[in-house]
Amino acid sequence: MSDFSSAGSVSSVALTPGADEFIVQLALERTLVAPAAVERARRQIAEHADLVTPAPRLLALLVADAGLDLRRVAEFLAADFGLPLAPDLGVVRVSGEVLGLVPREFAARYKILPFAQEGRVLKLAISDPIDTEAVDNLGHMLKLTIEPHVATADDIAAAIDRFYGKDAGSLDQLLSNLSAPGNGDSAVASTEASGLGNVSDTDADAPVVKLVHSIILEAIQRRASDIHMEPLEKRFRVRYRIDGVLLEVENPPKRLQLSIVSRLKIMANISIAEKRIPQDGRIQIMVNGRQLDLRVSSLPTAHGESIVMRILDKEGLQLGLPQLGFFSDDQKEMERLIAMPDGIVLVTGPTGSGKTTTLYSCLHHINKPDRKIITVEDPVEYQLNGINQVPVRADVGMTFASALRSMLRQAPNIVMIGEIRDLETAEIAINASLTGHMVFSTLHTNDAPSAVTRLIDIGVKPFLVSTSLRAVLAQRLVRKICPKCTQPYQPTAAELRSLNISPAMASAANFAKGTGCANCNGTGFRGRLVIVELFLINEDVQRLIYENTGSARLRDKARSFGMRTMREDGLRKVTAGLTTIDEVVSITVGDAS
Repeated sequence: MSDFSSAGSVSSVALTPGADEFIVQLALERTLVAPAAVERARRQIAEHADLVTPAPRLLALLVADAGLDLRRVAEFLAADFGLPLAPDLGVVRVSGEVLGLVPREFAARYKILPFAQEGRVLKLAISDPIDTEAVDNLGHMLKLTIEPHVATADDIAAAIDRFYGKDAGSLDQLLSNLSAPGNGDSAVASTEASGLGNVSDTDADAPVVKLVHSIILEAIQRRASDIHMEPLEKRFRVRYRIDGVLLEVENPPKRLQLSIVSRLKIMANISIAEKRIPQDGRIQIMVNGRQLDLRVSSLPTAHGESIVMRILDKEGLQLGLPQLGFFSDDQKEMERLIAMPDGIVLVTGPTGSGKTTTLYSCLHHINKPDRKIITVEDPVEYQLNGINQVPVRADVGMTFASALRSMLRQAPNIVMIGEIRDLETAEIAINASLTGHMVFSTLHTNDAPSAVTRLIDIGVKPFLVSTSLRAVLAQRLVRKICPKCTQPYQPTAAELRSLNISPAMASAANFAKGTGCANCNGTGFRGRLVIVELFLINEDVQRLIYENTGSARLRDKARSFGMRTMREDGLRKVTAGLTTIDEVVSITVGDAS
């Protein structure tokens, strides 16, 4: 990296008082601010009598009090100086090599950000086109041609925190230490020597430790639910799952693979010596005062151990059916079902479809002081106040079935079983429901009626299923349109046909689409909501179950009683402007008929 020790000789700092005056005059000429507002701000500065604190800046006062739009100012500055506008710094991706050209302290001091390099040309976001000396000095030190692009100082400051991190010194030290050959090997040696005990102070200062922490911290800041670290033949790939979609981020050097994996295994308290079998562990960390759990899974592959960390944020758990995306009619029906004194309510869907969160929301709704609620889970993902939660421990014989058998001796009103996996668990759950307990559980099926045939397939008698089952809720998760960048959208004829949307329905719909912004990392989506299929068990359906009828006929009967499929519920959320046609079509592909 070039020597920036003489950077302090640059005389002007971005947006100096002189630059403020130039921008204010420009804003007055372009009628971006009223002359009266400028006069009020000047009087306020002149009346500043506190000798301890500095007088407020003119531009800052106009932004705060007169609503001066700095992005409009940036557009006019770019036009006046013949410079291009910088891209949206909230969504642009910058490589580590480009960031490594300019230290964080230099970037923060002069409000600049390198965001791309093409050959010998470095593209630089600047906030003050008047300050040519800083740009010239940077080009001289880097021996590159600098191509300035105009952005606001606030956007550049936010991007600096996003890319470099808030710790000014750690990333520069990390990049310089990791760039030296052999550091990865020494980090591996130190972590492996530590065993399973506490990590020493030497380890805590190692660059690889800071790298691991930065990967985890960035995932949390970007709202990722999982971190995937995958060893490939020639690279070590890191991906975050954000709103259900995997996004690849900057990959660490391949030579640090063993070091990173060893560090994570130490943090998760699993054996670093064992590399032949899968292992599971847990990391507890504090981020901004929040306690987070990371469920760690290691899996041996052809090119090394693959690590997946699932991020569990108890405080971020949204408990409430409306918050999950239930419309009022489905919400009322679910609240009626979960208030029943006995029976079984099942929630079905693939892994990662939000089944456990829906069950937690149901328990949260009925969690009252006069009710005893016990759950058995593998593992306990979130701890809920007022509820007895039992973790499955198969290694000591605490299976779903044995835990459930013991739980019933505790005289609960409501029981939740994490998953019905075998006949023994299913039979105990059904017997519990027939003896005055309300039972909630999950199954892995593609739709709601298939849950009936699934129970019968694992060996439950049809007459027991028909008498105990109250309802089955099948669900999927679709991405929500970002509220900050949502715009009206007119779907194409092909998109309308994909959901069988008639012209009359289309004319009354509020179709929308996200354009992409800093709030959603340029994806147009932020967060997810459920689309559901609620299969209610009435007398006619009970008769069909007793006769061991197939799921296709059960589905037809439920449809005749008004059951909405997941695709139809998704259509309601599309026309309400909550999600897009593509999202619903992709997640309900098997539901087209």
